[in-house]
Amino acid sequence: MEKIIIIGGVAGGMSAATRLRRLKEDAEIIVFDKGPYVSFANCGLPYYVSGKIAQRDALILQTPESLSTRFNLDVRPLHDVIQINPDKKTVTVKNQAGIFEASYDHLILSPGAKPFIPEIDGLQDADNIFSLRNVPDLDKLMAKINENGAEKVTVIGAGFIGLEMAENLKQKGLAVTIVEKASHVLPTMDEEMAAFVTQELVHQGVRVITSQSVVAFKDKGRKIILEDGTMLSSDITILSVGIQPETALAAAAGIKLGFRGGILVDDHYQTNLKDIYAVGDAIVVKQQITNSDALISLASPANRQGRQVADVIAGVTRQNKGSIGTAIVRVFDLSAATTGLSEQAAKQAGLQVEVVHTTGKDHAGYYPGATDITLKLIFNPESGVIYGAQAVGNKGIDKRIDIIGTAIKGGLTIFDLPELELTYAPPFGSAKDPVNMIGYAAMNLMEGLSDHVQWYDLTAELATGKVLLDVRNEAELKANGQFKSFVHIPLDDLRSRLSELDKETPYIVTCHSGLRSYVAERILKQAGFTIQNLDGAFSLYNTIKPEDINHV
Repeated sequence: MEKIIIIGGVAGGMSAATRLRRLKEDAEIIVFDKGPYVSFANCGLPYYVSGKIAQRDALILQTPESLSTRFNLDVRPLHDVIQINPDKKTVTVKNQAGIFEASYDHLILSPGAKPFIPEIDGLQDADNIFSLRNVPDLDKLMAKINENGAEKVTVIGAGFIGLEMAENLKQKGLAVTIVEKASHVLPTMDEEMAAFVTQELVHQGVRVITSQSVVAFKDKGRKIILEDGTMLSSDITILSVGIQPETALAAAAGIKLGFRGGILVDDHYQTNLKDIYAVGDAIVVKQQITNSDALISLASPANRQGRQVADVIAGVTRQNKGSIGTAIVRVFDLSAATTGLSEQAAKQAGLQVEVVHTTGKDHAGYYPGATDITLKLIFNPESGVIYGAQAVGNKGIDKRIDIIGTAIKGGLTIFDLPELELTYAPPFGSAKDPVNMIGYAAMNLMEGLSDHVQWYDLTAELATGKVLLDVRNEAELKANGQFKSFVHIPLDDLRSRLSELDKETPYIVTCHSGLRSYVAERILKQAGFTIQNLDGAFSLYNTIKPEDINHV
């Protein structure tokens, strides 16, 4: 009988096990996991903290008993594989009864990733510092939260998990401070898009500290010292500064490691050792857009990889095509999502990059409850190849990022986005969906109908003698704020007031979201003026550079 051993019973490992059973009814399939739980919803852990997920048992998706009953799998929690013996095709396993060896015909490694624990003075002496990767971590944290006197929480790291923890701890009733070493929260997103998230955090009462790292813990973790000397009081601290692949076992067996210590696999998930495969957060994948090595720790790719490696072992041809990294996070009443490369990452990869921002509604504006979606597209200005996209908004951003992520996977370009036929009825979308519209905006740039200036270039451009022209209405200036230096002509008055503008002066035109300013740009260009459009317009600039806006 063919014998398959899987190390790791979450996401990729369990996906491989169940798929293997569907393909190989007669095989012996054993899953070893060093933890007490398998097939648990680790992405749901933060939501139990706040009580949104009321029952702890809801996080346990399957048990060894249920997996045995339905799939005839031999699932063994609290079984720590301490050694792989590739020459003998065995693994050495430690459990509560002792140490034993188990043989395999095929071995699948799905060890996942572990929290990165930085070397910080005083960390070892602290008794109030937690990470959150599994159910035991959750139990320890909840016990600490429920102790009398816990009021102040510090979250170190403002990535996706850190923000989810901040939201849920705040909703638990605790005072929350976020500390992030990077210049802005959500470092994988571009700065101006992340600014919307910072704005929401502050609005909800979360203290946000960026461009600072923790240098020391004092008083058993109750005092946190930042690099600028600031001291924070903290009853509980969450470390969320990143993860690293769990690969010590693989390395000890002679399995080759690559980028940032991840396990190297080929297109069929095989390591350099015969009959040993690896999937999930621990493996090096190809960033599908750049074909560069990457670690992409997301549940969806891990589950796909588990299914595919099962197909490979069963003799079904499958290829690991890599990942583009599509992710979303909710922060109170705002959501932020990304797919593919950020503008920063695309430039660092040496790609020729153009970006465009648009603001639209999640459904028809005339239907009650419509909210803004700010969308950013990153693409090649010569070929139209889409590199990535980002979105922020109250709702509906998952749909738009999923669509663009699918477009990237399918090899579509910006010219295809307006052609996409997306569902429309007033409660669900618009006849001109934000995805269609950002495709049009990108086409306008490529075809020379529009020329724009990015938010980070505005100050320098104005310093060359260009003049900012704001075509919003007077009421908007009073209600929302205004630039410190500008010329004001409402769009509806523009044609009749062209004489007030100088054709020898280059202008940068803006409105609230960019729609009216594009109309103004077309009017002025055809009238012989030199015009550029402020990409993202006032709403974007006001979010990222509020200090440059006057409120009267």
